[in-house]
Amino acid sequence: WRENPYFDYLKQSYLIASRFLVDLVEGAALDGPEKERLRFAVKQWIDAMCPANFAATNPQAMRQALETRGESFAHGLANLIADSHKGRISQTDESAFEVGRNIVITPGEVVYQNELAQLIQYAPATEQVGARPLVMVPPCINKYYILDLQPENSFVRHAVGQGHTVFMVSWRNVGPEQGHYGWDDYLRLGIFEPFRVAREITGADRVNALGFCVGGTLLGAALAVLAAGGDDTVGSVTYLTTMLDFSEPGQIGVFVDEPGMAARESTIGRGGILPGSDLAFVFSALRANDLVWPYVVNNYLMGGSPAAFDLLYWNADSTNLPGPMYCYYVRNTYLENRLRVPGALTNCGVPVDLGKVDRPAFILATREDHIVPWRAAYRSLALLGGAKKFVLGASGHIAGVVNPAAKNRRSYWVGEPYPDDPDAWLAGAEERPGSWWSVWSKWLQGFKGGTRRAPQTAGSAKYPAIEPAPGRYVKQKANQEESWTKS
Repeated sequence: WRENPYFDYLKQSYLIASRFLVDLVEGAALDGPEKERLRFAVKQWIDAMCPANFAATNPQAMRQALETRGESFAHGLANLIADSHKGRISQTDESAFEVGRNIVITPGEVVYQNELAQLIQYAPATEQVGARPLVMVPPCINKYYILDLQPENSFVRHAVGQGHTVFMVSWRNVGPEQGHYGWDDYLRLGIFEPFRVAREITGADRVNALGFCVGGTLLGAALAVLAAGGDDTVGSVTYLTTMLDFSEPGQIGVFVDEPGMAARESTIGRGGILPGSDLAFVFSALRANDLVWPYVVNNYLMGGSPAAFDLLYWNADSTNLPGPMYCYYVRNTYLENRLRVPGALTNCGVPVDLGKVDRPAFILATREDHIVPWRAAYRSLALLGGAKKFVLGASGHIAGVVNPAAKNRRSYWVGEPYPDDPDAWLAGAEERPGSWWSVWSKWLQGFKGGTRRAPQTAGSAKYPAIEPAPGRYVKQKANQEESWTKS
């Protein structure tokens, strides 16, 4: 790229053309959403047309082919054919991991299941545990085990070690038989039922709840339903990188418009599924220079194999969604932003008003999050009632959340009061080294509701253990037919 005049010319020409296109976009007389879509489309083209992405214009690939007498290209073609059968680009050595064997191995038992979710109760790690259980609601667009990858970076294991009886909602990877389920079904079967079962098993007066990403959005709506009925089932709530106000939806917003939404509603809005591969494509496209083109070069042009990486294994383990649930979610949040408006939505038969949710709340955002922009997460402070604590973590949507306290990496920002302007808050916030996990653990201690002796076994006489964690639902692949029978 530097010494050969031909490749230096290619590089310089590409960079000049890229700068020209960026300047052209910025000078276009378009309003906010249209300009964001144009920015995104042009960035996709710029990323794709990089000369490093093509065999004939990548000197490293050409050298590798010459040195291996074409074997690198042969291996690359074999990799391309294998990925074409998968329907996606391989980002990691998937043979290196197996759910329940060397990842997702925190001990526990499935103690309840229904058509949409299993509920896992984890084994205690302390002699005394909090009287109130902690129920985690992960995003339904991904597998839950981002919170329980390996022992050294497991958020679940950390919470158990802090003396909490932890329950995890494991969403079902739905098939055609579940294609009729909607938003309210996810609230009833994936949140209200786990809350009820966790309380009955532990005998607790309340539960502490945690929602991550879309799981937090579902949790916010569920708490509004409870608040409308005067139900105080939840003692405290944690929102991890969650949007309740979608006025600044981030890069995902470029994929959402009225014509596209209407097309989805006409095909799967009344029944059917949104394939997990569609969602995986969207998230990869958001970071094409990290999640697409490096693997095109390594796997296909160089004939290499991707390294083993647990996070990318999870990223490739996609999840289907029922069409009615997906369409309701996207229309009423990303497209019309109605969740934030008191009474604009009716869930489970009652009007939704987030302002009536008066539970103490811990709200985490991450500064480089491209899926839930931190300023959007900050706006939850103005929507929710009750006492609130806001923490801004370093890094992005996943790495900022999965930041083990033991490694003492990165940093976070804290500070009060909370002005309406998020940038004004940040200007006065204090940056502290380390992980936000420690701050959250200290905050949650105040909501344990006392302590009790740790249970010897999971479940109860009414809810006996069904199978060991991580359970069947999380192992189901998006492109496989389900073969289990409901217990």
